[in-house]
Amino acid sequence: MTASNIPTVETNHQSPATGHQPTQLKVMTVVGTRPEIIRLSRVLTALDSSEAIDHIIVHTGQNYDYELNQIFFEDLGLRKPDYFLEAAGKTATETIGNILIKIDPLLEELAPDAFLVLGDTNSCLCAIPAKKRQIPIFHMEAGNRCFDQRVPEETNRKIVDHTADINLTYSDIAREYLLREGLPADRIIKTGSPMFEVLNHYLPQIEASKVLEKLNLEEGKYFVVSSHREENINSEKNFRGLMDSLNAIAERYGYPVIVSTHPRTRNMIDIMKLEIHPLIQLLKPLGFHDYNALQKRSFAVLSDSGTISEESSILNFRALNIRQAHERPEAMEEASVMMVGLSPERIMQGIVQLQTQVVGSRNTISGQQSAVSGQQSPITNHQSPTPNFRPVADYSMPNVSEKMVRIILSYTDYVNRVVWSK
Repeated sequence: MTASNIPTVETNHQSPATGHQPTQLKVMTVVGTRPEIIRLSRVLTALDSSEAIDHIIVHTGQNYDYELNQIFFEDLGLRKPDYFLEAAGKTATETIGNILIKIDPLLEELAPDAFLVLGDTNSCLCAIPAKKRQIPIFHMEAGNRCFDQRVPEETNRKIVDHTADINLTYSDIAREYLLREGLPADRIIKTGSPMFEVLNHYLPQIEASKVLEKLNLEEGKYFVVSSHREENINSEKNFRGLMDSLNAIAERYGYPVIVSTHPRTRNMIDIMKLEIHPLIQLLKPLGFHDYNALQKRSFAVLSDSGTISEESSILNFRALNIRQAHERPEAMEEASVMMVGLSPERIMQGIVQLQTQVVGSRNTISGQQSAVSGQQSPITNHQSPTPNFRPVADYSMPNVSEKMVRIILSYTDYVNRVVWSK
């Protein structure tokens, strides 16, 4: 069976005759959610730009809402994916099944030399069919562990880490987790987080955002909230705690509370018929530039996003992680973000404590010595007074995209030789 036999797979990929060079390494990258698209934005561009690589992008379509994905491709200036699997099902299990079924014919037809995924979403499980076809698998954001089985991504992390051939971690801690689980040291490589490079590249657009004017907000006098995780939203107890907290924040501080609203969040509000303070604004998903502009200029951010640890460290804004467990101990070592769960009392205490954080100038990113040259990175820190929390070192890598191109070219043959004896 070939991809053309599946009517729900859309394609934009050019045939090899129009542009493929025989000497190129064919790399397939699979994405499916907003975090993957953002984190991989510079990597996708680097793979596209490399004359050594024929790059194919596949979008699983696992999200149910078009707005959650297309807005980020457009905002980040990324090209349209070559294939769309349209795998969204009525349940997570059905979606996973669709992803596995629909990716396999593409793997058979296109026969990529290497396969790249990032993170812990259901899209990453397409590494399983790639493994069956003995295609070298590269997994970015490997080794993250929160040790909370209520988090569905925790299961995905373990499956993909133990399926992948080359695991690429953000931190030494993640690398150590993988070693303790018995994975071979020669196939674990620490790259650091790609987010510094992403934020660096898009900083001019972030600074140019007019979102505060559009929403009639005053800098430093509003809150930003993002909550989408299943363990927070699907639990009526946890969700009620979140909404009670937002109502309390609006009442106490008298500031607008801007909520970037996932469809799951809006659905629960409707189901539970919750009362919402007039200062709480439920907005559709915002673009990358506008959302980060809002975060940078806010009084504080409350989020259960996996990127909140990196963004708050790099951009140096006040943030609370509204989860009960997290997979970023390297961020906690610098206390660049506080974890408060969904208890209204603890959230209010966290906001009080956040006010001791010196955020300094709002128009630069927390500086860090360049890992490449030893010189100050392009987004230098001229903040005054000096911030009282250091940026997380593993979140300050300026060239992860170029690393990834070189690692894939370096280790594809290694995997074929060591893993598959080819």
